[in-house]
Amino acid sequence: PPTHDTASAVAAVPTQEEETLYISSGTWSLMGTERMTADCSSAARAHNMTNEGGYDCRFRYLKNIMGLWMIQSVRKESAPELGFGEICARAAKETIASRIDVNDARFLAPENMTEEVRRACLEAGEQVPQTIGELAAVIYHSLAQCYAGTAEEIETLTGKQYPEIHIVGGGANAQYLNRLTAEYTGKTVEAGPTEATAIGNITVQMLHDGVFASLPEARTCIGESFDIKWYRR
Repeated sequence: PPTHDTASAVAAVPTQEEETLYISSGTWSLMGTERMTADCSSAARAHNMTNEGGYDCRFRYLKNIMGLWMIQSVRKESAPELGFGEICARAAKETIASRIDVNDARFLAPENMTEEVRRACLEAGEQVPQTIGELAAVIYHSLAQCYAGTAEEIETLTGKQYPEIHIVGGGANAQYLNRLTAEYTGKTVEAGPTEATAIGNITVQMLHDGVFASLPEARTCIGESFDIKWYRR
């Protein structure tokens, strides 16, 4: 099977199309598309795109994005008593318009993520979030905004339009973020399965044993076997 967790997760993306956008969403967000050939152009390099190994000699043409690490950190620091569902509910009620660059290296391993987010907003002359709801709203909106920008980059680099984004991994449960992703990108978002890494690993073994005739057939079965949630703009 693919010997990397994200490679296995991408193998489990439930689509009949060989070319679609995906986000392997968890602590980090890996956003890209599957290709049969690598793109080692200067343009791809300038946009920080990678060509990582995938199942059956495919390439995971993707960009690394900070992901839910930021929310996990802020929760631990500011509201450990709250579940992520409650944090999402509070974020959805906020109207704060501040945005941050989630890929800024300052958010990779700060001493305190909460204060780093506040400092970034202050330095940009934007409203400084105070409550856990405001902090989460800034992060979720900023992540969705980053996903939209990355989708545009990939479409420009590949010369293709992708109407859908498939979100797999634990982040498929982040309903508020998935809804924002649909709004910011203008694309249909399909979220699930959450245990994509394990499912992709098993699926490839089933392909080897002849249970499935092809990866598209296996992916169709995955889409029919697990709870997939749809979000539209």
